[in-house]
Amino acid sequence: MTVPVTAPQATPQSTPLVATPLVTARTEQKDHTTVNQTTEPALIDGARPLSAETVQALNELCGQAEDAAVRTPLVLRVGGAPIPATVPAPPLALALVNKWERALRCLERLDLPTVALVSGDCGGVALEVLLATDHRIAAPGSRLLLPAEADGVWPGMALYRLANQAGIAATRQAVLFGGALPAERALALHLLDRIADDPSAALADTAEALIAASDGIAIRRQLMLDAGTTSFEEALGRHLAACDRLLRRAATAAAS
Repeated sequence: MTVPVTAPQATPQSTPLVATPLVTARTEQKDHTTVNQTTEPALIDGARPLSAETVQALNELCGQAEDAAVRTPLVLRVGGAPIPATVPAPPLALALVNKWERALRCLERLDLPTVALVSGDCGGVALEVLLATDHRIAAPGSRLLLPAEADGVWPGMALYRLANQAGIAATRQAVLFGGALPAERALALHLLDRIADDPSAALADTAEALIAASDGIAIRRQLMLDAGTTSFEEALGRHLAACDRLLRRAATAAAS
């Protein structure tokens, strides 16, 4: 799908994207909640081209997260970037691209927090997944890559998300001409939330807050995403409806 303009940096030993159970388990204690990692987070490998298996795996991850008995943040490792191919890859089918964009939209609409742990270069499908998550922690030296092919940067919805999340002026050069955003620059643009030597350990510091904010996160996220394209009058009705649902739930809880 994309070919980087610079050689990707090495990433930790990776495995193909597989549908993995939620990576955290909640343990109640007297005065706080802790999160214990139970399985290795699934890896979104940007070095691999988009395939039907990638689409299926992401859909399965979203389904497992929503159906889990204990609702905890969905944590994904993202890393890797497309490498120059000696033999041109076969062109993607538009139907496959459409299914992938729908899978990303499903991730973006989950009614629970989503987290991306970034290591090394992050491009291709890995970057697209990162841009659809709520909380992003990167290791030092990580880079977000928008490689340019002969026909330019791949015009997928990653460009839409970049422009909406960081602004047109801040992302213009990368979107139009390709290139790399170092972790520090991505942090300044709020495309990353934190840089940490050990992203998994850093996640543990914020896990309690993420879990506490889980209820109603899909509604708040959608209201936020719609804010830039919705008039005040139209938005007011949606926000009042969300407030009404919250107040009714609080009243029900108080009465029980």
